[in-house]
Amino acid sequence: MWVNIKSKKDPMENCLELIDRFYVELEKNSHSISIATNYEDIIKNDDSDKISAILTIEEGGTIKGELYNLRNFYRLGVRAITLTWNEPNEIGYPNTTSKYRSKGLTKFGQQVVDEMNRLGMLIDVSHLSDEGFYDVAKLSSKPFIASHSNSRTMKNHPRNLTDDMIKVLSESGGVMGICFERDFLGNTEKARIEDMIRHIKHIKNIGGIEVIALGSDFDGSHPNCEINNIGEIEKLAFALSDNKFSEDEIDKIFYKNVLRVIKDVL
Repeated sequence: MWVNIKSKKDPMENCLELIDRFYVELEKNSHSISIATNYEDIIKNDDSDKISAILTIEEGGTIKGELYNLRNFYRLGVRAITLTWNEPNEIGYPNTTSKYRSKGLTKFGQQVVDEMNRLGMLIDVSHLSDEGFYDVAKLSSKPFIASHSNSRTMKNHPRNLTDDMIKVLSESGGVMGICFERDFLGNTEKARIEDMIRHIKHIKNIGGIEVIALGSDFDGSHPNCEINNIGEIEKLAFALSDNKFSEDEIDKIFYKNVLRVIKDVL
């Protein structure tokens, strides 16, 4: 549920509209997809040959500075929140400009981390300022995630994680999802698989294979990707195999690492 707080009069109301649409679509397609709110739901859906849909929000400003709104979203099935998108909110600051880089979580943002830990929700630090990242790492008692971020060493972009951040994230037991946005991968007009492999190799060297996941961002990135949709994801699997990644390592990147974090947190 992505909400642009700058263009929406009431971000919470907009998010509630999106959640209603989510459930309407689930009902229409209940033969093939079901919501999952924890690890057990995923296993049950898998046994029933169904896709698991995990309800997430990209923009912590949707809770409008109130913990009761966070709890109500949890009751509606939300299990992950990206703390900020591209605008400052009551929780913290984005990494859109250098002026926010050294600004950490607000006092309310610290309370949100505690409450998300208590409820059992995934804290997502993609888009969050550098100082905000370290605040989450310091405060969170559970693994956290960077759902769609790459390596800043491989491509110097503020949306990517530094080597130190990758180490900290790995030590927390969390994961980072490789993003297919071309601007976070390399310097070409096309999002290339070879650049994805370059990032994955570096992240493995820095944080280990257990910290790597997939975070395509198909709905929020430029077109012209060598992997056009999830139906073509085997291209990445074949490329990883060609680059000497084992079948177990590929399975970890594709789903095992994320399942571990879901089991730990949810």
